[in-house]
Amino acid sequence: MKAAALSDLPEEGAVLGTEVEGRRVALARVDGEVYAFADNCSHRDFPLSVGEVDPVSCTVTCEWHGAAFDIRTGEPTCPPAFRPIAVYAVKVEDSEVWVELA
Repeated sequence: MKAAALSDLPEEGAVLGTEVEGRRVALARVDGEVYAFADNCSHRDFPLSVGEVDPVSCTVTCEWHGAAFDIRTGEPTCPPAFRPIAVYAVKVEDSEVWVELA
């Protein structure tokens, strides 16, 4: 499903919250790649799209309690989160970002 236009993520480390097929999805741009992951922290259902992306470690940090996740794998990289978040396949085609939720 189309999630966004590539221009919605204009800069390195940009994060965008969107909805794809009724699910909250966050998109992040790191090192020219676009990553898609669940837009909710597994610790406390807070939107990760308002968090901060670290392009060096390829992680997103939840603004609420500081849990961080690798946006490539969904694995937590520090407490208080212990459960991973979902990550989704992304394809950029004709300046549009497509996300596969399956």
